[in-house]
This record gives sequence, C-alpha cells and structure tokens, in this order.
Amino acid sequence: MKTVILISLVAVLWATAHAQDPVKTSPQYYKVLLENDQVRVLEYRLKAGEKEPMHSHPAGVVYVLSGGKLKFSYPDGRTEERAAAAGETIWREPTTHAVENIGDTEAHAIAVDLKTSGQH
Repeated sequence: MKTVILISLVAVLWATAHAQDPVKTSPQYYKVLLENDQVRVLEYRLKAGEKEPMHSHPAGVVYVLSGGKLKFSYPDGRTEERAAAAGETIWREPTTHAVENIGDTEAHAIAVDLKTSGQH
C-alpha cells in the first residue's frame, strides 16, 4: 500500500514539475497579446470538442469573451466541469491542468497571467 501511495505521489509531483507553458504546448489555442516583466496577456480560443494537454498557469485573471463548458483535468486525477458566461471575470490561482471543451460553442477568453519577480 505504501508503494502505491509513493508511486502516485511521485507521478503527481513529476507531472506538476514538468507541466509546460501553454503557449509552447498549445500555440494553436493561445496568442500572446502583450508580455513584459510584470504580466503576460493571452488570447485563448478552444473550439467545441478540442482538448489541450497538461500545462501550467501562474495566478491571474481570465475575462470570458464568449462562454463555454469546459472540463478541467488535474495531475492528481481529479476532474471538474465548469461553465463560463460571456462577460464573466475569474480570478485564477496558480494551476496545472488539461482542458477539454465539452460544450458546443467555442470558448474565447483573455487571460492576464501575473509574473513574480525573476519569472520571464
């Protein structure tokens, strides 16, 4: 039992440590609109049925331009479905996840990722 727990913990830590920048893992879904030493502003589009791989985001704000229904999968195996409406503004803590658009409309948002000192 301890071995299974240890293997699971190592897998989660490995996935978290090796999660990638979404602009690099999924450039077809992200467009960098502005980047400086304090923020990175991204335009995000995910069509119905599309999936993006595991990636990470720092803390930031997401503004929904056109809503959708998304399924988030986390390194620990947990999943969560969320709907977002156009005009909604969401605070996002630092996260690592994969995303699938399970709705029937394109999800379109602007994300403002905050940078910490030394993160470029």
